[in-house]
Amino acid sequence: MIPALQARTTSTPLVLDYLTELRLRGFEGEITHSHADRTVFATDNSIYQLAPEAIVFPRNETDVVRIAKLIGDARFRRLQLTPRGGGTGTNGQSLTDAVAVDLSRHMNNILEINVEEGWARVQAGVVKDQLNAAVAGHDLFFAPELSPSNRATIGGMIATDASGQGSLLYGKTRDHVLALDAVLLDGTLWHSSPMDTQQLQSGKSRGDRVGRVLQVLDRIRQEDARLIDATFPKLNRCVTGYDLIHLCDCQGRFDLNSVLCGAEGSLAFVTQAKVKLTRVPRFTALVNIRYETFDAALRDASELLQLEAGSIETVDAMVLGLARQDSIWLKVQAYFPDDAQDPAQGINMVEFIADDAAQMEEKLARIESALARGGRGRRGYTVARDPAAAAAIWSMRKRSVGLLGNMQGERRPMPFVEDTVVPPEHLADYIREFRALLDRRGLVYGMFGHVDAGCLHVRPALDMKDPAQETLVREISDEVFALTRKYGGVLWGEHGKGFRSAYAKEFFGPLYARMQEIKAAFDPHNQLNPGKIAAPPGHALTHLDQVPTRGQFDRQIPVVVRQANEDALHCNGNAACFNFDPDDAMCPSWKATRDRKQSPKGRASLMREWLRLLSHQGIDPAALAEPGWRQLLRRTRNTWRSRPSDADFSREVKLAMDGCLSCKSCVGQCPIKVDVPAFRARFLQAYHTRYLRPARDLLVARLESALPLAARMPKLVNAVTHSPIGQAVARRLGLVALPALDQVNLRDVLAQRGVRVASPGALQALTAEERRRSVVVVQDAFTTHYETSVVLDFCELLQRLGFRPWLSPYMPNGKPLHVLGMLKEFQEVATRHASVLRALAETGVSLVGVDPSMTLTFRSEYVKALGPEAAPKVALAQEWLAQHLNELPKLPAQPGPSWTLLPHCTERTNAPAGMADWTKVAQHLGVELQVGASGCCGMAGLYGHQRENRATSQAIYNLSWGPILSRPEGAHQTVATGYSCRCQAQWISELQLKHPVQMLLDVLRTRKSTLIR
Repeated sequence: MIPALQARTTSTPLVLDYLTELRLRGFEGEITHSHADRTVFATDNSIYQLAPEAIVFPRNETDVVRIAKLIGDARFRRLQLTPRGGGTGTNGQSLTDAVAVDLSRHMNNILEINVEEGWARVQAGVVKDQLNAAVAGHDLFFAPELSPSNRATIGGMIATDASGQGSLLYGKTRDHVLALDAVLLDGTLWHSSPMDTQQLQSGKSRGDRVGRVLQVLDRIRQEDARLIDATFPKLNRCVTGYDLIHLCDCQGRFDLNSVLCGAEGSLAFVTQAKVKLTRVPRFTALVNIRYETFDAALRDASELLQLEAGSIETVDAMVLGLARQDSIWLKVQAYFPDDAQDPAQGINMVEFIADDAAQMEEKLARIESALARGGRGRRGYTVARDPAAAAAIWSMRKRSVGLLGNMQGERRPMPFVEDTVVPPEHLADYIREFRALLDRRGLVYGMFGHVDAGCLHVRPALDMKDPAQETLVREISDEVFALTRKYGGVLWGEHGKGFRSAYAKEFFGPLYARMQEIKAAFDPHNQLNPGKIAAPPGHALTHLDQVPTRGQFDRQIPVVVRQANEDALHCNGNAACFNFDPDDAMCPSWKATRDRKQSPKGRASLMREWLRLLSHQGIDPAALAEPGWRQLLRRTRNTWRSRPSDADFSREVKLAMDGCLSCKSCVGQCPIKVDVPAFRARFLQAYHTRYLRPARDLLVARLESALPLAARMPKLVNAVTHSPIGQAVARRLGLVALPALDQVNLRDVLAQRGVRVASPGALQALTAEERRRSVVVVQDAFTTHYETSVVLDFCELLQRLGFRPWLSPYMPNGKPLHVLGMLKEFQEVATRHASVLRALAETGVSLVGVDPSMTLTFRSEYVKALGPEAAPKVALAQEWLAQHLNELPKLPAQPGPSWTLLPHCTERTNAPAGMADWTKVAQHLGVELQVGASGCCGMAGLYGHQRENRATSQAIYNLSWGPILSRPEGAHQTVATGYSCRCQAQWISELQLKHPVQMLLDVLRTRKSTLIR
């Protein structure tokens, strides 16, 4: 039995007084200092772990003014604040052990778009891709590019002056900022935009903090012009913080925004931004060149730049090899053919843009002519003209960080010297020395980046749980810093300084004192994100080896426990799960709540902390036995005595786990393959050794076994469960939106059609040809008993296509047991079911499932529970049809509008090849079927039927499925593969969606092109 784990919720009296006073002054947002929230905010995408004392979520700009004004009170002069946006920084920029201010949860609205003038006004929490989606219809986009564009906020981009692919063409974030609204630490709200001489003089005469700031900056600009020019490198990526070299814009106007951009929230809170929008290029093409060595790829970049390339990105063999193991490879593999048995060691992706087709052809002809001459270690190239193909290739490049994080073993690529920049002409020589210093230490690493700008991302693989390897962070950083100085570059060329700021004093030399003056003018008491960029006189910068790391916490967990929980512990904070896109399956609970605890990253962080606290108690959760009757009294006492206010960290973790839909999108889309449903099940199993399960869990656990009995009297069961009393009882148990049992007896109807229940003996009695033309349809509880027509139609489709369907014996699948964390019972059910299905499969007859979620259980949960050899091989419907495509009738194209497929999110993300199978099969049968972009429907099996989740379930549906199905074509031209998805659409939109096999059957019925056999 797990003990109560003391939740650390106590903040210092100073912080508690500040939070109390903030609320009294009218603060409208949220405030928390729970152990769970502090744990989730303790990490970003860096190697560090630093928990704040509290987190505040301002609801609007007025709340930010309240926060800043109060901290200026003399009582709170020792208190510190750190702004936070998307939390995707790689150097701890937004980490603090004081108070974190999250500007992304509520302040994420696009306030104004001016198409004619080409600008937008947004709040700091707006995500880059969110803005681009809003202006895409006007052929505009916010140009600064970066890999985490689907979760990085505009405020965060401003904080680090972010840039990425295409920076030579489009510049950095500051080049697209027209104005900023910033709140200073005395509560002043300042609208910062370029100022002419008269405006500057007027500003300097102000008697407040703004006036003081302008005086200091203008004096430094004038008195230290030569020193500034000599110190700041002439690089596209001179991200140095407090960008003094751009204090005047190209028109000679004084621009405070150049200092605020890249300041990492150390000077003021940026609440709004007016940003420039750029016209989308009319024509683009991507040339993908393969090389014999990575060095050849780097050295070839200079020549490629001469050919008017818009951008050049590079990827080494390590990243390319990891991409081959990722789902993204299905979309890009045609553009990166292997060269015999010796794959390319590096690639360059060269983008060309043009205003018209003729100009594009001219550019491509020029590069193809150059490539035809060979040399420079080139092996070959491909050209991606299709925008969808180019987008997929860029997506692969964007996933490089995550792909490296999925490297197997305890050593994982770590970000600390990953964004160095040197002049492009020196890049190859610089990287040669960089690789040498890593090779001397026997380290494995991957490299990718912006070869056109001289910026390469390098992540050495370290096991940060090993103290000896942790010391390499400082050792390597020192050497790389010296190496960048040798080649005229910078250590922090793209991802900001963060805890690497201590190198700034040596880098800036005499100019650092001026930066201290700037910090003091904005923040005289060092209260805003202290220790980073610059410290006012009398204060010190924080060095990277003075900050606790995640490895230091993880090493407190015993090795055996770590090995059993790798699906949680290897989360590197990349935050791919913070994806804003409502039409992407990843992660529905995060999208609906914007609560970081309700995300794979958040849940993995909580699991790590829970395991660490258990380890301090000497408990291995895997060794906990399922509770027996002897423990019933104790668990009953623990449950009845517990209160929401009880400080048991396990209860906080439970709340986060309860929000998971078990849709498994994290497993399919997280580059690290964080598997929340798997470790959630293990957590629930351990949790209920201390606390009783609700009666609902016991009812749901028996559902699959009870359905055959209920199906014998469906009218009676439906009358009871859907009566006012039955619904009231169900609601009391925590169940809502209950479906009705189908009143058609599946076995009886199929028997009339000549479809029998399969047995090994019956299948063995068939001839070899009969077995080849046979297929066993594997029953699942939900389509068999609640949507019988889908199983019937699938069997009829198979018959019309010339195959003989058989029905597998009905047996519980066990997925509900796994979702509930009843792993012992699941193991028993899976063992029995797998044994029966394996016996059928051994006859040589294929097994095919109907519902994708239930079918995919055989290749995920069954594999983990039983092993790959014991788990039965059950194909999805479209996989089996695609495998037999040559045996299906080829029908002419059907006139009329195309159909849209909305797949189950588990199927979309965990069996991505199956999406192409659906379109291929449909096209073969004369139907145009497109896989629509959609998120989760919000039902996800049990989740949407639980009373406490129903509101969130509907909110998830309304993010993506609702708008899609409200279009004019609605359900008429839409099909869905998931039983739970169709159930949700019927419940909310009152639409009866078909399964794709039903749509295909309708086609065959209409055309009467084949006979039933």
